[in-house]
Amino acid sequence: METKVLTAHVPLSLAQKVDQLASRLERSRGWIVKQALTAWIDQEEERRRLTLEALVDVDDGNVVDHQSVQAWADSLDGDAPISLPR
Repeated sequence: METKVLTAHVPLSLAQKVDQLASRLERSRGWIVKQALTAWIDQEEERRRLTLEALVDVDDGNVVDHQSVQAWADSLDGDAPISLPR
């Protein structure tokens, strides 16, 4: 697998945490950073996928208007909450 060196300036406190974690896990700093970066990228890709999926719902008219949501939220404080709007 080809690799590329990336350089980033991070706060000293974060670098110390990376060092501590690397020591505790008996792994290199690079391994820790690669794991963290991979997890973050996966999370951001999933967020984008879900956003695009939600935008399709909006385009298709699958939305709940603000007034219905507000009425539902307000009813949660009372004795007889209304059903979740759909």
